[in-house]
Amino acid sequence: MSRNRPDHPSPGEILVTAAEIDDIVARLGQEISRDYAGRHPVLISLLKGGVVFLADLIRHLTIPHHIEFMRVSSYDSTQSSGVVRIVSDLDTSIEGRDVLLIEDVVDTGTTLAYIVDMLRLRNPGSLEVCALLRKRVTSRQAGIPIRYLGHEISDTFVVGYGLDHDENYRNLPFIAALAPGAIR
Repeated sequence: MSRNRPDHPSPGEILVTAAEIDDIVARLGQEISRDYAGRHPVLISLLKGGVVFLADLIRHLTIPHHIEFMRVSSYDSTQSSGVVRIVSDLDTSIEGRDVLLIEDVVDTGTTLAYIVDMLRLRNPGSLEVCALLRKRVTSRQAGIPIRYLGHEISDTFVVGYGLDHDENYRNLPFIAALAPGAIR
């Protein structure tokens, strides 16, 4: 069954279809499984947007792994505020562990840079980033390397596949640019 159902109204132009997302996530799962063979990484997902990506990604992993969650806030409606706030932290220690930070979309890179710096202070054995999406221009500002990258998109606010605008549109099976008239 196709996840691009016509009964799902799009909030704007579809940038990444459900079929493309499936292919991207499968590819990333294969790359991570290959690179972490014989290891037992901790996958840290940033809530809430990253949970759909994480759920699909772990179905493609062939390696043992643990999952952890962090909830951070840096958005005010459709704009990054530039201030990162930890809303909910990890439940377990990552000291000496291989850590893979799972991110839905890298926008300015400010949040990602903050989280990576904070996690490095906890002395993981290794720390890499896996991002489903990276915005082409603005994400380069922070200079954080993304080891596993799904897809690059234009510098626009996107929704769907876990990404939201004021908690709306997370359930869309595709990723779309948020049109001004679609804002609820």
